[in-house]
Amino acid sequence: MHDTLTLAVDCGGGGIKAAVLDAAGTAHASPLRVPTPYPLPPGLLVDTIAKIAGELPPASRVTVGMPGMIRSGVVVHTPHYITRSGPRSRVDPDLREAWTNFDMQAAVGARLGLPALVLNDAEVHGAGVVAASGLELVLTLGTGLGSALFHGGRLAPHLEWSRAPLRRGLTYDQYIGEPERRRLGDALWSRRVVTMVDGLRPVFLWDRLYIGGGNSRRITASALARLGDDVVVVPNSAALVGGARAWDLPQAS
Repeated sequence: MHDTLTLAVDCGGGGIKAAVLDAAGTAHASPLRVPTPYPLPPGLLVDTIAKIAGELPPASRVTVGMPGMIRSGVVVHTPHYITRSGPRSRVDPDLREAWTNFDMQAAVGARLGLPALVLNDAEVHGAGVVAASGLELVLTLGTGLGSALFHGGRLAPHLEWSRAPLRRGLTYDQYIGEPERRRLGDALWSRRVVTMVDGLRPVFLWDRLYIGGGNSRRITASALARLGDDVVVVPNSAALVGGARAWDLPQAS
């Protein structure tokens, strides 16, 4: 499988990034990034992925990571793409209906003519970093908060606990997401990251927590020192490397 090339696509709230990688996770061309277009019906996202694919080397398969609850490649819920003009803007009922139960995996595979794998973006991120030893939690800090849980390298069913209320009516997503980071500044926001990690540790009792996503690099040094030896900050490049490795994850029994 070392000659297998994977088109890895990381679909975020603000941008869509893609690269073609070999089985070792080495990119065969410079990654491409385009702004996420809004409004974004399913067909436009598929078109955008196809356009990016046309500008990269040919691949044998495609992995797409996208925000929200994805089950067997089907969108149960996605937070940003159902809005009229992007994250935190008003939800468009027609877009919500279009995305609900949309088989993204089938649509991407048919459009590109390739075997396709569509997962939650944090799950793809995790595939790029987990050691497949013990209980490993992956948190991604970006537009909102993403999560994925692995046990012995096996991906657990996805939980959108980022939508659960945390305090004063805020969800985890709102508490730690990019709008609050911009409002608070990195120092105060980093304290929230520590508070969140301390609160989740007794819930998950992980062997290792990985923190990734575009905002992980904004955690201050003092906050990093307080996170603990069981926490590792990983580069955002894992979101693309994980696209190649996700195909090797143990399948759910």
